[in-house]
Amino acid sequence: MLCAVDPEISGVLALGDRGTAKTTTIRALGHLLSAHGVEMPVAELPLGAAEDRVVGSLDVDRALRGEMVFAPGILAEAHGGILYIDEVNLLDDFLVDLLLDVSASGVNRVERDGLSHVHPARFVLVGSGNPEEGELRPQLQDRFGLATEVRTIRDLRLRREIVQRRLEHDADPARFAALHQDREARLAERILRARERLRHVEVPERVLDRVVDVCVESGAVGHRADLVLARTARALAAMAGRDAATETDVAQAAAPAAAAPYAARPGESATVQAARVKLTAARVLGLRAA
Repeated sequence: MLCAVDPEISGVLALGDRGTAKTTTIRALGHLLSAHGVEMPVAELPLGAAEDRVVGSLDVDRALRGEMVFAPGILAEAHGGILYIDEVNLLDDFLVDLLLDVSASGVNRVERDGLSHVHPARFVLVGSGNPEEGELRPQLQDRFGLATEVRTIRDLRLRREIVQRRLEHDADPARFAALHQDREARLAERILRARERLRHVEVPERVLDRVVDVCVESGAVGHRADLVLARTARALAAMAGRDAATETDVAQAAAPAAAAPYAARPGESATVQAARVKLTAARVLGLRAA
């Protein structure tokens, strides 16, 4: 949701166990936004996608009539919205290189078959996958501003509720959607208001000082972590209906913002790293870690 409020946060990486509804959650967010007037299309990039399908190509049907017309690809479909990649850690190297180039420049350049075309391609990159099946290239991981590790629910009550809700949905999808329509509408309205408020939300100097302190104490590499943490704190303030970010926003943003390049310690998992950054933030800010 925070990336929907501020796309400049740059993306979300969700890694974890199979069968934990990572893909379902991301698709549901896209449906929620589009169904309630938030213009943020979701385009999916399949693992086996051909380069022409991703970047676009010459429109063959019109070429046969002597017209040189560009047929948009997945990158064009994702512009202004979300580009979602399931099993992102298994993505072919040539697609990774392509994404790195486009996400850095915000532009897709196509030069092929006598066709030259350039179009904007700015999107929120959202990826999911199971880290046990393969490592994510560090260069691509740097393109995700936020990260979360999704694990199997062990609480018996919550597991029962998950199964019950899925069975209710399968039995009558229309009725299930109607039951949750009001809640979804309120959430979409909250996101829309936060998007509109964001431009007016400030990050006071004292809060920016804390952002820098947290990043330095956590071993951040470069300055991207500082920017991600500041933008995430600002988005949290916008979601809360406030005009200024607070130190509490910084503390809340610290764990998911650990996706930005921090100096990971040997053998440290994403979960452990996020917990360490969160504890560091609590110590720097003088707060009790939740």
